Amino acid sequence: MLMTRGCRILGLLSRYSPSLISGIGRQSSRLCASWTGVKTRSYWRYFKRSVLGASSPPYKRVAQTGDPVLRSQAQPVPPEHISHPDTQAVLKRMLAVLKSGGCVGLSAPQLGVPLRIMAMELPEDMCQVVPSEVRVMREMEPFPLTIFINPSMRILDSRKLHFPEGCSSLRGFSAVVPRFYAVEISGLNEKGEPTTWKAQGWAARIIQHEMDHLDGVLYCDKMDPRTFINVNWMEVND
Repeated sequence: MLMTRGCRILGLLSRYSPSLISGIGRQSSRLCASWTGVKTRSYWRYFKRSVLGASSPPYKRVAQTGDPVLRSQAQPVPPEHISHPDTQAVLKRMLAVLKSGGCVGLSAPQLGVPLRIMAMELPEDMCQVVPSEVRVMREMEPFPLTIFINPSMRILDSRKLHFPEGCSSLRGFSAVVPRFYAVEISGLNEKGEPTTWKAQGWAARIIQHEMDHLDGVLYCDKMDPRTFINVNWMEVND
């Protein structure tokens, strides 16, 4: 079932951009060839892959840096395809991973699907675990689940805020990243309806982070390298 769904999604993507899919495949082959001889998974994982085959997008887990899809230019979704079962399957998987993974934002490329789709949500309970003084300083306010398809962004306030930022595709690390103070994002929602959001503070940071993913950009490309840390460094040193 998973393999069949993956084939349908790749077929849908090939209609959007056949060269993109073949290009990702070639990049993956070159990367695998460059690491020949390096054991990258346990025997159980090797056995599981041998029996069940490789995972097909949309993945159940977030792709990690090194996966070529994270560096690809995501392709627009034709508006008439938003209601297509394959596109809706991508949205459904994105929402499931977003909620189960404790993320505040997720892009389709992070699940192996190079389409211009992003989902964001900052629940009240996630805000409450952050110290109140930090929430005030970062202008961190909760907001409901919001989906943008084929988004475009406009800068409303070009002042830069410098705060630590993490990413589920660079699991375990963090760095200070400059982001614009306020932006406006426009696009289509999951029903194909036009939607616009003017955001500032932490919400604007999340938007900019996810917009970068759609262009193959990771926060480490924009970070202050001196602040790049393993968030578990103390445990590693013990």
